[in-house]
Amino acid sequence: MARDRSAEESGELLSVLDALDDADARAIIRALAEPMTASELSDECEIPLSTTYRKLDLLTEADLLTEGTEIRADGHHTTTYEVTFDEVRIELTEDRKLDVEVVQPDQSPDQQLADIWSAVRRETK
Repeated sequence: MARDRSAEESGELLSVLDALDDADARAIIRALAEPMTASELSDECEIPLSTTYRKLDLLTEADLLTEGTEIRADGHHTTTYEVTFDEVRIELTEDRKLDVEVVQPDQSPDQQLADIWSAVRRETK
């Protein structure tokens, strides 16, 4: 079963719409068939690395991407990014307000563990 998240505040709606209205952000979403690093996305999308980081922040804050950690044998772990949604729905509610719903797929146990690891990593920075 998919996890649905309904927006209760216009801030979330604007965050999602701003992210999807950005051509570079859309290019990043299209490129993310599998988790990739910022450098890989910069090369793939032909976007400067500094711009890529700004777009990744925009998409992450809108909950359209998630950060993960790629653990490397050499000890130099890296952050990867992955699309977290299947659909974005915008609806006009009965009280004439716009509502956004970001439909996210079920996560595998490996993805859940990666999310937990990423959260721990952010908390210990």
